[in-house]
Amino acid sequence: MNLYSTNSKSQYVGLKKAVLNSYPKDKGLYMPSRIDRLPDSFLKKIKEYSIEQIAFELSRHLFKEVISDQDLESICSTAINFPAPVVALNDQLNSLELFHGPSLAFKDFGARYMAQLMSYFLKGDKQELTILVATSGDTGGAVASGFLGVPGIRVVILYPKDRVSPLQERQLTTLGQNIHTCQIDGSFDDCQRLVKTAFLDFDLSQKFNLGSANSINIARLIPQTFYYFEALKQLDLSKKNYFCVPSGNFGNLTAGVIAHKMGLNVDGFIAATNLNNVVPEFLKSGKYQTKESISTISNAMDVGAPSNFVRLMDLFDGDLKKFRSSMHGYYFDDSSTLEEMKDLYQRFNYVADPHGAVGFLAAKEFLKKSDSDTCITILETAHPCKFDDVVFKALGLEIDMPDRVKSLFEKEMEFSSLPKSFEKFKEYLLSNSF
Repeated sequence: MNLYSTNSKSQYVGLKKAVLNSYPKDKGLYMPSRIDRLPDSFLKKIKEYSIEQIAFELSRHLFKEVISDQDLESICSTAINFPAPVVALNDQLNSLELFHGPSLAFKDFGARYMAQLMSYFLKGDKQELTILVATSGDTGGAVASGFLGVPGIRVVILYPKDRVSPLQERQLTTLGQNIHTCQIDGSFDDCQRLVKTAFLDFDLSQKFNLGSANSINIARLIPQTFYYFEALKQLDLSKKNYFCVPSGNFGNLTAGVIAHKMGLNVDGFIAATNLNNVVPEFLKSGKYQTKESISTISNAMDVGAPSNFVRLMDLFDGDLKKFRSSMHGYYFDDSSTLEEMKDLYQRFNYVADPHGAVGFLAAKEFLKKSDSDTCITILETAHPCKFDDVVFKALGLEIDMPDRVKSLFEKEMEFSSLPKSFEKFKEYLLSNSF
């Protein structure tokens, strides 16, 4: 598997370098040099495959013998060992529940797979890999869980002060071992900027072997294609099927488009955002304009400069018409989100987290102009207990936490507090105090 940077399509690197280095020096993002369609024999029999087998078949198809079948089977069975069920609410609305992994968020798929892939590539290397990751909520918890105790890797997580839920913060700050956490006095975009700048800094690159676990790393996107095919095998393919994706940094939606190029039989995608609406506005006006992120109750989508937009444009060859033909975009405020959470519970006895609720809002808006045989599957990206304060505000319900996360509240939090200054962050990394 060869990959190029979105800023330099004539220069190729191998999978190992793209995964371990994460971020090209030219500030682009790595993309596969080609995305081939999966064999028809696999697509026709997909209902016969388990999610672990789907992960293996897609990995083998993409990697083209870079990794042996035996090693790939081990990577996939270790990382992807939890379900992704499709729950039907009615004939036109489904929820693809992606929160059944260890950290209760869809990012378990990417983080656990990436950890196993990096560990495989690091065998025999003497220098430790330092993973830098910015999180708006769920990424950090999934990365912390997925990389905890992995030999040869230490992780530094940056999260925005007062902009993650109490449970999310506990998932970031209570694990210890090789997991180190920085609370940044700023937004997610500030955290992401610090990470990107660190990769381009000469002093840091001389001292550390740096890698990223954000969706800028191609190893995060590859496993996110798996659950689109896992959902496909559970759907009625006689209908017009769409996936509605609550979106922040747009890695999840990018993975869906990659899956579509690989043969995912779907009629289109719906991008659902909160008031951080740069992509829905782009789809409407044709102009892409980043902005300062706005704090909302669906905090994992509080991104004003989504990194993966360049990948989406690359997948559509920079053609706005092609982009619009496959994509629809909607955005909603907190008030509408709370009302939708209430409506979903009253109509279907279904408790959605605020991100999923944004997805359901977008799906319902799309259905207003759709045929009766249209079915939309919303990606429910996080367990509602991760946003128990929002759920209580909307529904008056207290959500039970699974035991595996409830115990986190008995542990002490450990983190470093830093301003949104790159010089201070660089000083922190060079100090060897983490």
